[in-house]
Amino acid sequence: MTQARSTSTEPRRTLQASALALRGWTPRQRLAAAGFSVTFALLIGIPTVLIPNPVFGREIPVHAWNYPVWVASSILAGMLAATYVRGTRGVAETKEADDNADAPSRLGMVGGVLAWFAVGCPVCNKIALLALGYSGAITWFAPLQPFLAAVALVTTTGALLMRLRGQTLCSTSPSVMETAVSRR
Repeated sequence: MTQARSTSTEPRRTLQASALALRGWTPRQRLAAAGFSVTFALLIGIPTVLIPNPVFGREIPVHAWNYPVWVASSILAGMLAATYVRGTRGVAETKEADDNADAPSRLGMVGGVLAWFAVGCPVCNKIALLALGYSGAITWFAPLQPFLAAVALVTTTGALLMRLRGQTLCSTSPSVMETAVSRR
């Protein structure tokens, strides 16, 4: 019975810890998040022709939902990448030898790949085209793209929340630990 009560507060605790971690970000981490977000937006936007360019083409027009998914996934991926940037120079963090410690980065990579598949042209995607053919890509893959977008956003958000929560609740930095204890 006690365990059921403790798990019901877990999402709230995760969100509070994540917000605390974001408030504790240094200008260096904020700048890294902005830079990574722009880089991710360019890496997704140029080949999927969300950013018109002469190098890549798109046979199926862009849908209205592609742009918000692209922007949101770029921001989330940039923030996730910034969680790997140290807050200050010269401060070494301990590295655990746990295999599950890198689960957020795996989720983040899955989210990024799914975002690329979600906002890309269904018939320009060579994998879908080879597996399903032209008509199959339009008939089967195109209707799945909004669901891929949702899964991409959820996995990237989950990875970001896990990383931010870990920065606060698993921190070895005395200042973060004191702040977390004083807020209780």
